Amino acid sequence: MSGLYLSRGLFPQEFLRPTVEFILNVQQPSGEIPWFSKGYTDPWDHIEAAMGLSIGGEYEAAGRAYRWLAEMQLEDGSWWASYRGKQIDNVERRESNFVAYAATGVWHHYLVTNDYDFLQTMWPMVERAVNFVLSLQTEYGDIHWAVDGQGKPKADALVTGCSSIYKSLECAHNIAVSLQRERPHWLLARDRLGRALRHRPERFDRTWESKARYSMDWFYPVLTGLLPEAEARARLAQRWDEFVEDKLGCRCVADEPWVTVAESCELVMSLLAAGDHARAVEVYSWLQQWRTSDGSYWTGYQMVEDLLWPDEKPTWTAGAILLAADALTEHTAASSLFCSVQILDAVADKPRERLLQAD
Repeated sequence: MSGLYLSRGLFPQEFLRPTVEFILNVQQPSGEIPWFSKGYTDPWDHIEAAMGLSIGGEYEAAGRAYRWLAEMQLEDGSWWASYRGKQIDNVERRESNFVAYAATGVWHHYLVTNDYDFLQTMWPMVERAVNFVLSLQTEYGDIHWAVDGQGKPKADALVTGCSSIYKSLECAHNIAVSLQRERPHWLLARDRLGRALRHRPERFDRTWESKARYSMDWFYPVLTGLLPEAEARARLAQRWDEFVEDKLGCRCVADEPWVTVAESCELVMSLLAAGDHARAVEVYSWLQQWRTSDGSYWTGYQMVEDLLWPDEKPTWTAGAILLAADALTEHTAASSLFCSVQILDAVADKPRERLLQAD
């Protein structure tokens, strides 16, 4: 199927119900959401799939997903890179953006459900996670991308990872304010991180080849609210032809003939954040050709070899499809999470738009 054009107020509930069911069918009784049946689970993608469940109205299942995450959290607030059930699948590292994303998922679920008890229950997990992440922030504002198996920081930073953390710190601040447990240093850390992302490019990709060929480095500063709208539009326009294949989707890597569904969904939300609603609708309409009969979506399409690759239909791709549909239709109260920046006022306890000025 192709050509699904979504409009505000018209969430395709019946059409996307099988996508929600797909995530539910992969979810384990414990709440864990692997990439696919018999696959491993990483914290970031587990949360992405859980957000899809919240959008689909599966609040109990989403709650179980976050309770599993809380149960698996280490004493220092982090998680290992991947798991299979309660067994650690990867003991080589713990990634800062994976850890920070817990705040984004918890805040998203609260926006959808308005479940204050859930927010209170998840607070200890969020606080420990944020404290771990901020322990990796350098004097320049950037945040080390991971620690190794012994807890030693891997001393370099990623544009995509730090951009994701920037959004997560916004969410963490809002959780703290909502619970009247203000943590003003979290917002200060976010501001320092923002300055590093905007003005200190030398702090990123110091020990490896530049990641600028990856589309996420291109659009994540837009998706996560780092740039004001005019700058966001200019950034997307600058490399559009490098990354976007007409009627197919967004490339994962500029120099590889491979479009991926999850990156395309994130680009949709980035376009909305940049005020380009028409193009966001158009890009999303291309993605239904990668849908399968059970409502899941292939990871991506290799254009030169004309094949779906890899032979995987991940739960996190299904989650991204639901997030983008929600953003386009404004179906839930969390629909604008990745399309705007909202910082709760610690004094008035009311939402206010925060002007993002490059200083």
